[in-house]
Amino acid sequence: MQKITLPERPHWRDTAKEVGFTFADMHGEPYWDETSAYQFTLRQIEDDIEDPSSDLHAMCRDAVAEIVASERMMDRLGIPAQHRDLISDSWRRNEPEIYGRLDLAYDGTGPAKLLEYNADTPTALYESAAFQWQWLEDQLAAGVLPRGADQFNGIHEALVERFRALFDRNTDIHFTAVANNPEDYATVEAMAWAAREAGMGAHYSDLDKLGVTKQGQFVDDQDRVIGTLFKLYPWEDLLRDDYARHIRGSGCLFLEPAWKALVSNKGILPVLWQMFEGHPNLLPAFFADDVADALVAGGRPVPAVADAFGKVADQFKRGHVVKPIFSREGAGVSIVEAGEVTEASPNTDYDDHPRIVQAYAALPDFDGFRPIVGAWIVGDACVGMGLREDRARITQDLSRFKPHFIAG
Repeated sequence: MQKITLPERPHWRDTAKEVGFTFADMHGEPYWDETSAYQFTLRQIEDDIEDPSSDLHAMCRDAVAEIVASERMMDRLGIPAQHRDLISDSWRRNEPEIYGRLDLAYDGTGPAKLLEYNADTPTALYESAAFQWQWLEDQLAAGVLPRGADQFNGIHEALVERFRALFDRNTDIHFTAVANNPEDYATVEAMAWAAREAGMGAHYSDLDKLGVTKQGQFVDDQDRVIGTLFKLYPWEDLLRDDYARHIRGSGCLFLEPAWKALVSNKGILPVLWQMFEGHPNLLPAFFADDVADALVAGGRPVPAVADAFGKVADQFKRGHVVKPIFSREGAGVSIVEAGEVTEASPNTDYDDHPRIVQAYAALPDFDGFRPIVGAWIVGDACVGMGLREDRARITQDLSRFKPHFIAG
């Protein structure tokens, strides 16, 4: 894994405007940054990213099966009591999933470590699936990249095949996101593009334009009944909206399904550690309330996790990360080293939620920037990746997206 300085394509910003990539620059700073790219070997991709990510996804599904069978675990993950049956039924009916993005710490030597799983509403889909592939083709044609260079990127093709596998041709699928958010719309449109290529009908409506009929069915902004809805709106928020009471009787299939509320929840990280303690791709993690006393001098964890925590106590004292079970773009996250907070997100929007603690995994440093790998899951397999980097150790909403290529 190397960071390679490369010349930018001469007119890439014009290309971005033409294809609707309007957020390539945000707030006066580059979001898409092709002044350099990350180079990987094929072995690194296949052995350290692709196969472990598919395994991690399968482990998360195993964890969901445990969580839906336990009221106590549902409670710890902050699932509202009135909607727990909705989530459990969604899992037992095997409601289909489409995609997700595992965020990994990886320095080229392995093993990659799971930081969290954006399994419900991951963004950066368009730039991962489409714009960085166009970058690869353009730079190969210009002779900038070595002949035969490739990219770990079968995301769009996998999405097309996923829609074909799940739905009959000409099935109408509705897509929705919060209005006036170019990044969210790009993600939804990338998904709708794949659905159209798979032979589906794809209809978009802003989230605030959706309604409910007297019969309890969801309808779009043209009063068309919605049978299948891809919503770029997180389940943890939806389950707290008044509209949530209509979901069970609406006859609408949601993408992502309700059970994904458990996978996108950071509370799944301590559940994974409990189930797969010592797995090379996991970081030790616990619910904060269980180990809060143990993280101060002379304190002890609750008896249920005493043995597991004892094995990693020294690691946690050197460094750990505190995360709200619900948060986005690093909000509410803090890094604690030797008992002191050494970095914290200024965003406090999620501070009222319960927290987990996770052992600290240092991101590699390339010229003052620290990348994380976003490994894309479609169905049950890892099919591509995108990288974001930040000067801060907590990757946030204005982190830069970096293209990658495979050589060697």
